Amino acid sequence: MCSAQAPGLSPGGSAQPAEGQTAALRKFRFAAGGEGNAEEGGARKFIKLAQQAEELGYDSFMIPDHLGNQVGPIAALGALAVATDKIRLGTAVLASGFRHPAILAKDAATIDVLSGGRLELGLGAGWMRDEYDKAGIEYDRPGVRIEKLEESLEILDTLLRGKECNFEGKHFTITGLKGSPRPRQGPRPPICVGGGGPRMLALAAKYADIISVVPSTTKEGKLQLSGMTLDKTLERVELIRKAAGDRFDSIELNWAITTIVVTDDREQMAEMALAALDNGYPPNVDVDVKLSVEDILTSPYLAFGTYEEIADQIRNVRKMTTMSYVGVFPTQMEAFAPVVDLLKGE
Repeated sequence: MCSAQAPGLSPGGSAQPAEGQTAALRKFRFAAGGEGNAEEGGARKFIKLAQQAEELGYDSFMIPDHLGNQVGPIAALGALAVATDKIRLGTAVLASGFRHPAILAKDAATIDVLSGGRLELGLGAGWMRDEYDKAGIEYDRPGVRIEKLEESLEILDTLLRGKECNFEGKHFTITGLKGSPRPRQGPRPPICVGGGGPRMLALAAKYADIISVVPSTTKEGKLQLSGMTLDKTLERVELIRKAAGDRFDSIELNWAITTIVVTDDREQMAEMALAALDNGYPPNVDVDVKLSVEDILTSPYLAFGTYEEIADQIRNVRKMTTMSYVGVFPTQMEAFAPVVDLLKGE
């Protein structure tokens, strides 16, 4: 726990509902995802995975964007557009540095048309330097990546409305280009921006329809344990609220649960998780603080307990933070499905 009092916390440090929270909360939505890698059964089973997510009642199916062991997200979305019927399709999230915004707008509009208006376009600044280096793509400093992302968002907002774009920025220039084909969704497909730092969240608050609230990471890409607490999540939501102003109530907040363990003894599982962290597992987590069992059990990003207990935990996260759009990782899609059934429609 951070010792300093943060927005949304009581003087004693216990989490309190987000400041200014309205009484009406959004209904839950649930996102599954897939990469098409060997652990999931490979690219050949990728379409079946999305179809299974649809059958299990998930609202959306998301694809990440990395140059490593996964399918190409744009091509994969095109395939899923005709292989599924109702589930929404999206990216979580595209690295803006991999694609020029005019080209991305064309691909996104096409996918929205082919899917019958089911696209959710997720975009971020990109963060895995190793991928950029291997591909020979320039990896700009963080401030430049965020500048490019903001310009891309402005261009996409115009082109995805089917309007003519005339834009002259620091990094992109668009002259007399009209967006086509015209997307099925109006005024345009929803745009999701993911981030955990103050500047990224402020940018997302300005442009995004959906914001994916993620834990902070180190320069090496490790998740910081301190960023996974409910208290830190409340800080991020308050930052979004202040930056969004009157837009806040129109923004849907998303988060992804990193670990799901179905157990009859959630306290014991939390103690085991803390012991594992002390021993350096999982290796992609930077243990920058010492957490308590309560911190683990109230974290939005960890779900331990019976199906009913996990459902109650997620209800509490929504009550405290207003976040309502829940994502799970591919390998835990089936394990989480009973929780989706319990919360569907709430």
